[in-house]
Amino acid sequence: MFASSWFILLFPLAGFIFLSWYGNRISKILVGAIGCGVVGASFLTSLVALSNLLFLPAEERVGKVQVLYQWISSANFKLDLSILVDPLSVFMFLIVTGVGFVIHIYSIGYMHDDPEYARFFSYLNLFIFSMLVLVAAADFFFLIVGWALVGLASYLLIGFYKEKTSAVLAARKAFVMNVIGDVGMVIAAFVIFESFGTLNFIEVFAAAP
Repeated sequence: MFASSWFILLFPLAGFIFLSWYGNRISKILVGAIGCGVVGASFLTSLVALSNLLFLPAEERVGKVQVLYQWISSANFKLDLSILVDPLSVFMFLIVTGVGFVIHIYSIGYMHDDPEYARFFSYLNLFIFSMLVLVAAADFFFLIVGWALVGLASYLLIGFYKEKTSAVLAARKAFVMNVIGDVGMVIAAFVIFESFGTLNFIEVFAAAP
């Protein structure tokens, strides 16, 4: 029922990859359409996830883990490429993609005369994808991955105007602060794994006293 939720993340990722490679070879109209379109598609897919959730009985609206790929599996450690679909994550999907779509629409006019128009939209798509990874993570590992990607996307957007010293310095400051957060989250993840033997949210919360 929630298998389509993966497309919420994949749409902006596809937009980022396409615009990074081909953005400068196509018209600004097409760049804007693709950049906005993939986020709009993610928003619509989030609405589908919401409707699927609402049709479930109240007692079944708990976390549904959607596994795309079993990445690492051993006797002592298991890590899947998966997302967690529950009321909170679906709410955040709608917030990220809904607000993100409005920002993309606004950027069409605001950035229209900028020579790096395609690069800006590719960074915006990356930021939306990163936020979605963060809020969709089913375990602490991918939570950290999402957080790191958000930091990277923030760095790229803040320092978009490379010729401006103030923008470059602000980007570096934001990057350093995010890295400090990264280190703290990695340490916390190690402590959690040592305590519970897993990084999976559902398993950790179930085992917590």
